[in-house]
Amino acid sequence: MPLSMNRDVFITCAVTGAGDTTGRSSHVPVTPQEIASSAIDAAKAGAAVVHCHVRDPETGAASRRRDLYREVTDRIRAAEVDVVLNLTAGMGGDLVFGHVEAPFPLNEKATDMAGATERVAHVADCLPEICTLDCGTMNFNLGDYVMTNTPSMLREMARQMTALGVRPEIEAFDTGHLWFAKQLAEEGLIEDPVLIQLCMGIPWGAPDDLNTYLAMVNNVPAGWTFSAFSIGRNAMAYPAAAVLAGGNVRVGLEDNLYVGKGQLATNAQLVEKAANVVTNMGARIIGPAEVREKLKLVKR
Repeated sequence: MPLSMNRDVFITCAVTGAGDTTGRSSHVPVTPQEIASSAIDAAKAGAAVVHCHVRDPETGAASRRRDLYREVTDRIRAAEVDVVLNLTAGMGGDLVFGHVEAPFPLNEKATDMAGATERVAHVADCLPEICTLDCGTMNFNLGDYVMTNTPSMLREMARQMTALGVRPEIEAFDTGHLWFAKQLAEEGLIEDPVLIQLCMGIPWGAPDDLNTYLAMVNNVPAGWTFSAFSIGRNAMAYPAAAVLAGGNVRVGLEDNLYVGKGQLATNAQLVEKAANVVTNMGARIIGPAEVREKLKLVKR
């Protein structure tokens, strides 16, 4: 697609994620109340979309519990501030092998594999406007962990999401994931307008250098809407890169814990900083109502 600066930008805040970050920052929300409150604060700071995982309130570990998703959803919907709700559907594809010399049996404590219907069950319960679809399998970060999303699994999850009237947000961690997203669109399993999130800098997917980033952007079909982010030290540089290439912005404690060197951030602070970048570039921040119109979302 041609590179053209986006003048009407929406910001997504990825509120908590599933990573082992709770021990590194007290600002990472854990309980449903904390997650919802942080999401609401991010919306007040300018986020049109909040992307939510849930965590075990006792341990802080990532969870798939439907009651936790329901509480987060209800709390956000009951808030005075309006925001588009985006729930992850990435959980349930965690495959952790045993050892380099003996991959089987699997590491049962760390492995979390579920079927398509179970992975989408909380989406069916909560009916968010958007839910994520991690569009491929990849070696993820360190050790023996593989993020597992087979073509058959993705086709069935996409079918169920579309049938529920929930807009899938395609999470693309590498160019092949975009290739498969195009296939899902060709098969009618995801519908226009297609929404893509370019996930840069996650080991061992697409690195976040500009050459690789532009290769990802250039593989997004014309007419599709995309956002982009990077993790860690380059996270706060990516709002400018995303807007300049024609996309939208994602920030949040799922991706980055710092608002400046040595300064632990809240989600609201990350959104505020990103909003300043966007407006200083001459673009306009759009709110949830315009996002719904643009992406044909169903508000519930």
